[in-house]
Amino acid sequence: MRQPFIAAGIAVSLCTTLALAAGGGGAREANDVDPYVDPVVKSARALIAKSDWLGAQDLLRKSLQSKPGNADYHNLLAFSTRKGPNPNMELVFAEYAEALRLDPKHKGAHEYLGEAYLQVNDLAKAKEQLAALDKICRFGCEEYSDLKKLIAQYQASHPQ
Repeated sequence: MRQPFIAAGIAVSLCTTLALAAGGGGAREANDVDPYVDPVVKSARALIAKSDWLGAQDLLRKSLQSKPGNADYHNLLAFSTRKGPNPNMELVFAEYAEALRLDPKHKGAHEYLGEAYLQVNDLAKAKEQLAALDKICRFGCEEYSDLKKLIAQYQASHPQ
C-alpha cells in the first residue's frame, strides 16, 4: 500500500530537482516567470525589454560592484552595451569574455558573443561560437538555433 506513495514522492522529488537544475545562464524573455531568477537579472531584462539600454547598463555596472563573479550580469551588460547607442565593442568583447571565463557553458553569452562578432563582420569568430554551442547543446537549444539563423542571414546578405 505504501509503494504508490513512495513512487509518487520520488517522482515529485525528481521533477523538482530537474526544474531547479534547468535554470540560469541563458537568455530569457523579460516577461518569463521564474521564481529562481536573480532580482537584478529580472530588473535588467525588464529594462532591456523596454530598450532602456543605458538604464540596464547602469543597473548592471552597480550590481557588478557587489557581485563581480556573476556571469549573467557580465553577459547582460555586454548585451545592453552592444544594443545601446554608440556601443563600445572593446567593452562588449571584454564583458562576454568575463562571462565565459566565469561560466564557460553560458549559452546566452556564446550566442550573444557570436552576434557581436557578426556586428563587427567577423564571420569566422561567430562560427566558433556556434561550434561551442553545438558542443554545449547536445540535442539542440534555442541559442544554437538563433545564432545559426543569424549566421545564415549574415552570409546571405554578405556574399563573398
